[in-house]
Amino acid sequence: MIEFQKVSMAFGAQDILDEVSFRIGDGERVGIVGPNGAGKSTVFSLITGELTPDEGQVNRSNDLTIGHLHQQLQLEARERTLIEYAENALPEVQTLQREIAELEKVLTEATLEIERSRLLRRLGQAQSEFEHRGGYELSHRAESILCGLGFRKDELSRPFGEFSGGWQMRAELARVLSARPNLLLLDEPTNFLDIPAVEWLQRYLKEYPGTLILVAHDRYLLNTLTTVTIEVAGAQATRYTGNYDAYLRTSVQRNSQLEAAQANQDRRREQIERFVERFRAKNTKSTQVQSRIKMLEKMEIVTVPRRVFRAIPIRLRPPPHCGQEIFRFEDAGISYDGTNWVLRHVDLRVDRGEKLALVGLNGMGKTTLLRAMAGRIQLGEGRRILGHKVVLGYQAQDFAEQLNPEQTVLNAVKSADMDLHDQTVRTLLGSFFFTGDDVEKPISVLSGGEKMRVALARLLIQSPNCLLMDEPTTHLDIPSREALEYALQQYTGTLVLVSHDIEFVRRVATGIISMVPQNIQRYAGNYDYYREKADREAGLIVQEAKAEEAAMNKPIDRKTMRREKAQRRETRNKLLRPLQERVRKAEETVNRLEKEQALLVEELGGPTVGLSYSHINQRLTEIQSLMAAATRDWETALLQLEEVEKENPLEAEGESGEGS
Repeated sequence: MIEFQKVSMAFGAQDILDEVSFRIGDGERVGIVGPNGAGKSTVFSLITGELTPDEGQVNRSNDLTIGHLHQQLQLEARERTLIEYAENALPEVQTLQREIAELEKVLTEATLEIERSRLLRRLGQAQSEFEHRGGYELSHRAESILCGLGFRKDELSRPFGEFSGGWQMRAELARVLSARPNLLLLDEPTNFLDIPAVEWLQRYLKEYPGTLILVAHDRYLLNTLTTVTIEVAGAQATRYTGNYDAYLRTSVQRNSQLEAAQANQDRRREQIERFVERFRAKNTKSTQVQSRIKMLEKMEIVTVPRRVFRAIPIRLRPPPHCGQEIFRFEDAGISYDGTNWVLRHVDLRVDRGEKLALVGLNGMGKTTLLRAMAGRIQLGEGRRILGHKVVLGYQAQDFAEQLNPEQTVLNAVKSADMDLHDQTVRTLLGSFFFTGDDVEKPISVLSGGEKMRVALARLLIQSPNCLLMDEPTTHLDIPSREALEYALQQYTGTLVLVSHDIEFVRRVATGIISMVPQNIQRYAGNYDYYREKADREAGLIVQEAKAEEAAMNKPIDRKTMRREKAQRRETRNKLLRPLQERVRKAEETVNRLEKEQALLVEELGGPTVGLSYSHINQRLTEIQSLMAAATRDWETALLQLEEVEKENPLEAEGESGEGS
């Protein structure tokens, strides 16, 4: 399908690719990995034809249709509705649709039989081609994908330009997926996605039948979706069989073999060069000298590629001692305007040594809760109690704004604790891949990933005994994520984090706080335990009901039957009541938000004196996100409730009455 033949590419004096050759076959699922700036995006641009190689060839199949996720959006499409933007994945389908409409119109006006026959013939051809290209199912497919990525059905008719940048990127991903090309190129597709959307995308791509090429820092996608890995580094591209973890193991072995071969070659070259230097002036040895010079010229140079994944550990200072309780919320509520509550009736305690991850859909208040934990926003009601000798370290999403662009990397980190020796700061910065003169770079010239590493180093060097981290892996490449991951695993303090990186959460968090509309639930195990429990609550209730029904059919005496029936009723009520409560709370939330939305819209249409348009528009955007989440939670709870009641209508009906 795609073949690179001795492809070379350079930007200025920098070689990006040097005589690179590899092949990607039909239906293969390929992950492309390598350091930032190594040329991964260049490979994509060469495949799509956006770039032409300086030397060599890129061969593509004639029937190739390419879907490419761009990080730059189609600004001219801002006036289209969301569903129209997603459906615009196949321009040729849109052209055919317009042609069909025009042919149908002309056909009604045609009077000559020969003209009608010609029009009918072309109409049939256009309709067949439209069907072949998936035109009739495009709208349904686009709608399904948009909803899977977190959009509500009532948002599909909103103008694309009204959505925030993150949601517009989700729409761009939906547009690319809707096209169903036979080659899908995805560059960091999980940017701006929350964990539920990442899981949906993983399931969708698992079933995708075409060829997939994925550039990502998300190890969860690389490990679960890819079967081939291409490492782009040092102007070379090396193909490995297997997913990301398999590639790591194989690349270490390969590099060890190359290092040994290079050492042997260097020793051999040194011996030959010594012989040439020693006997160059002797006529009796001229033949042997010339022979060895030719040997040196023919000797192939063994090159060991620069290691992409460096295991440089981040060494954190031991955190200071503190009390057993880190902080506690008692009936806490958070509101930005004193009227509308983002979170309410929160009762939560975090103890020393816990490592918790907040998970849930965007708009559920994860960042708000983390800011409240850090004391950055005041509670509207209830209490926040900080434990004895607790030292908080908080990393916000707007980390870049907290850095002085005029400071050097070294000074930016040292200013967090001026008592530290320069060498201590340099040692920590080295673990974040700032070595040598890199520490003297001004903050203003750093990339987003480099600024994130500086912010993390600045946070960690203060030795807090409780870390609160909001999306700490943003902009970090895989080596930096793994180094941070290992440091947090070894960290003996307390940690609460928000992250959309499933693999990072899986490896670091030992407990999960799940956030759904107006509800917070703690899970005492890691992410896999949480998923298992959540799946049981969502889908395995029916299996339990079937097991109960089977047990009821056993021949037993009346007394035992009554006792077991009472036990089943009690167990069933425990399942039904939380679902009924979730449905009720979700309905209340939607009704409250709809009323608030109507009032705000009415306010916008009234007198403008003293009216804060920016505040109202910001709140309207928040309301949309909260309503979307509450509606999804209502639908999920209602479906679960119906499944339980459907398995045994009479008994379920009776129990519902008892529980109301």
